[in-house]
Amino acid sequence: MILNREEASASLEWKCSQAFGERNPDEELQDVDIVSAIEFDKTGDYLAVGDRGGRVILFETVGGKNTPNQHISRSELEKQMDFTSTSHPEYRYKTEFQSHEPEFDYLKSLEIEEKINRVRWCAAPNGSMFILSTNDKTIKLWKVRDQKVKKIKEMDHFPFVSSENTLLAEKNFMNEHNPPSFAHGYHLEWTENMATKVYPHAHDFNINSISNNSDCETFVSADDLRINLWNLEISDQCFNIVDMKPSNMDDLTEVITSAEFHPIYCNLLAYSSSRGFVRLVDMRQSALCDHSARILRDAAESHGSKSFFTEIIASISDIKFANDGQHLLSRDYMNLKLWDIRMDSTPVATFKIHEHLRPKLCDLYNNDSIFDKFECSVSGDGLHFATGSYSNLLRIFSHGVGSAGGITVEAGKNENRKPILQAAPRARRSSLSNLTRGLYRQAHENSSSGHHELSYNLSSKLLHLAWHPTTNLIACANGNSLFFHYA
Repeated sequence: MILNREEASASLEWKCSQAFGERNPDEELQDVDIVSAIEFDKTGDYLAVGDRGGRVILFETVGGKNTPNQHISRSELEKQMDFTSTSHPEYRYKTEFQSHEPEFDYLKSLEIEEKINRVRWCAAPNGSMFILSTNDKTIKLWKVRDQKVKKIKEMDHFPFVSSENTLLAEKNFMNEHNPPSFAHGYHLEWTENMATKVYPHAHDFNINSISNNSDCETFVSADDLRINLWNLEISDQCFNIVDMKPSNMDDLTEVITSAEFHPIYCNLLAYSSSRGFVRLVDMRQSALCDHSARILRDAAESHGSKSFFTEIIASISDIKFANDGQHLLSRDYMNLKLWDIRMDSTPVATFKIHEHLRPKLCDLYNNDSIFDKFECSVSGDGLHFATGSYSNLLRIFSHGVGSAGGITVEAGKNENRKPILQAAPRARRSSLSNLTRGLYRQAHENSSSGHHELSYNLSSKLLHLAWHPTTNLIACANGNSLFFHYA
C-alpha cells in the first residue's frame, strides 16, 4: 500500500444513509437485541450482524448481487454504471437465523451465553454463503442459500383432448398476457440456513476472536490464553499454536485479546495482548508459535510515570490488517494506532480518541467503562481508519496532512442529542481479559479536537463497526440500532 497523503487528507463529508432498529425515546432496550458483531463479506454485497440473543441477521444490497448468468442489456448496464458511480450501496433485510442457544456446563457449573462474539464470512462457492459464528465456547459454520421455486403455469381443462394428451394441447396453458401474481416470477422464495459444522469444546476460556486464513481452508480461534488452528472440514480436531497459560496462574501477566490472519500470506498470524503488544508469528517456524517473530510495541511509551490505570488502558481491544498486508491498525482504550509491520519500535501514526477522558479514569474504572472494547476498521484502499467512541460518536481519520483531529460523526439521523454525563454502574465482569499489564501511555501526535471535552454519554457507545471493502461506507451499531454512513 502506498499512502497517498494528498488523497488521504482530502476532507470527506460523511452522511447517514440508513438506520435499522432505531428506538423511540420511551422504548426499553432489550439485552438480547443488542448488536455484538458486524462483518461485510469480501464483495460488500452482504452484511452479517450478530446480537446478544444468539441470532445472525443478514442484509443484502438493494440492487442485489449481479451474477454472470443475468441477462442485462447494454442500456441497462450503462444506467447501472452511471448510478453506481454517483451513489452509495443501500441495504435491506434478507434473513436471520438462530445461531446459538444458551447452554449450561454441568461439569464447571457455568452458564454459557448465547451472545455472538464474532462473525466471519468464508469463501462462497456455488452461490452459497458460508458464515462462521461463535459465542464464548462453540464455533459454528453456517451455510445460507437462496431457494426458489419457479412459476408453474396453470392448465385449463380441454374437453376435446384426452387426459393422456393434455400436455400436448395448444390451449392447455394459461395465456401469457396474464400478469404473474408472484414477485420475480416465482411461486415461493425463501432462504435456507443450516449449520454444516460445529467446532465445540476446544477452549477453556471465552473465545474473543476468530479469523479466516487466505488459503480458504483453515481458521483460528483465540481465547484469553490460547489460539487454536482449525480446518474448516474437520470439526473434531484442532491444533494449539499459541499457549500463554503459565504453570501457575498466579504468574499470569497478560492475556490474548484478538487474533487476525495476514490477508495475503497464509503462514503469518498477528495477535494482540493486554500489555499493549502486537505479536507477529510465522507458523512455518514451529508447531507451537509461542516465540513470536516480531513484537510491535511503542518504545516512546516506555518513558514517563506509571499509574494503576495505565496498566488497564494499555490493553489492545482490536487489530485489523490493511488489504496490502504491510500495515496493521490497533485500538486500545485511549488511542488508535497505525503500524508498519516492518517497523516494530514505533507506529506510523497515533490518533487520540479518549484523551479528554484521562482525568476521568477513576470514574471510568468504578463503573467498568474502562473495560469497554472498541473495535477498529480500515478502508479498502488503506487510507482511512475508523473506530467508535462514547456519545454514539464515530471517529474517522486519514493518514495525511491536515488529518490531525480527524472527523467526528454522530451515528444515526438524530442530531443535537443531549449528552448524559455519567452512566449507571454495571456489574463487574470476572473475565481474564480484565487483567492487564502494560506501559505508560504518553500522549503524542495527532491530538484530537477539544469539543469532546465538554460532555460525553457513557451509556451510548459505538463498540462495533465494519468498513465496506470497496467504497467509503461504514456500518456501525449502538445498542440494537444499525447505522450506515457514507462519504
